[in-house]
Amino acid sequence: MSIGAEVAAHLPFLRRYARALTGSQSTGDAFVKATLEAALADETLADSLRGGRVPLYKAFNKLWSSAYLEVQDADVPAGLHEAAAQDQLKKITPVNRQALLLTTVEDFTPAEAAEIMDIDEGDVDALVREAVSDIERETTTNVLIIEDEPLISMQLEDLVRSLGHEICGTAATRTQAQEVVANGTPGLVLADIQLADGSSGLDAVDDILAIDSVPVIFITAYPERLLTGDRPEPTYLITKPFQEDTVRAAISQALFFGSSRPLG
Repeated sequence: MSIGAEVAAHLPFLRRYARALTGSQSTGDAFVKATLEAALADETLADSLRGGRVPLYKAFNKLWSSAYLEVQDADVPAGLHEAAAQDQLKKITPVNRQALLLTTVEDFTPAEAAEIMDIDEGDVDALVREAVSDIERETTTNVLIIEDEPLISMQLEDLVRSLGHEICGTAATRTQAQEVVANGTPGLVLADIQLADGSSGLDAVDDILAIDSVPVIFITAYPERLLTGDRPEPTYLITKPFQEDTVRAAISQALFFGSSRPLG
C-alpha cells in the first residue's frame, strides 16, 4: 500500500481529532493540510507515516502544539482560529486537552498517546484526570437522546444522569424528537443518524438547530456518512459500539465549548 493510501485511510479520524482539539472544522482542516504539506516537503517525515496512525498524529500534534504557543497571546489571523473557541481553550491547557482526546475519542492507549505527545506514559493519565476535572466544572443541563435501540438509549440515560444532567426526553424517530422539543429546547442532544422508522437523526437535529443553537453529539455505527468532507461535519462524532468514557468526554467537551452547529 502506498503512503498516500495509508494516510488517506486515517484522514477522516485525524480531521475529527483536529476539529475537536481546535473547536472548528475549518481550523482543524487547516492544521491537517499543513501537516500533509510538511510531509510532502520532508522525505523522512513522509516515510515515517508508513507506521500508521501514531506517527501521523504525532506529526500533527507537533505542528499544532508549536502553532498554539505562537498564537495563544497574539492576534489570530482570520480563518485560522475562532475567537470563541480560543477563549474556551485558554481555560484548559493544550496538553491536557490533547491527552483527553487521544485516549478517549481517538482510542489510543496511554503508551501511544505518550508517544504522540512526546511525554512520559505516566503523565498521560494525570493529564486526562485534570482535563476532565476542569471541564466538568460546567453547569448541568437537560439532554435529549435520539436513539432507536432501547438498550442503548437506556445506557445513555444512565450515563447522562451519572454526570449530573437531566433527561428532558428520548426519541426513536424524528417525529418523536419534534414532540419533545415542542415542550422545550434541550441543552444538549445525543443523536443516532439512522432511526427506527427510516427517518434521519440528521434531519431531527436540523429541526432543533432551526429553533436554537444546541450542542450536538452524534453516536452512530456509520461515521463514514458524516466524515466525507462534502458538508459541514459534526464536531463531536462517536462510533458504535462506544465506550462510556468516550461519551462522557464528548459530553464534557460539548458543554465546555457550548458548540451547536458544526463550526466551520
